[in-house]
Amino acid sequence: MLTPPVAHTDALARFGHALSDTTRTQILLHLRTAPGYPAELAEHIGVSRQILSNHLACLRGCGLVVAVPEGRRARYELADPRIGHALADLLGLVLAVDPACCPDARTEDCC
Repeated sequence: MLTPPVAHTDALARFGHALSDTTRTQILLHLRTAPGYPAELAEHIGVSRQILSNHLACLRGCGLVVAVPEGRRARYELADPRIGHALADLLGLVLAVDPACCPDARTEDCC
């Protein structure tokens, strides 16, 4: 069996690092449905703007989100629409493998 290129393992490790934190996962799941502004994301998730800013910086560093300037504000969105599809597939897989992880595995927003 061939060893995967380092770039592939690094990319998956960055994705795993992003998902290893609940706040970052909530941000990604929210951005999967629509772009968002930091203040609105912070309120929706229930964290301070500073905490959200730190997590957005991490997600930008992982290459998963981008900031789109809009005047004095920035709108955040997934860097590629395929990230949203990958999150949906991964969530579906996790729920299929371990439905006990979520009390109501019939909805995507439960975890």
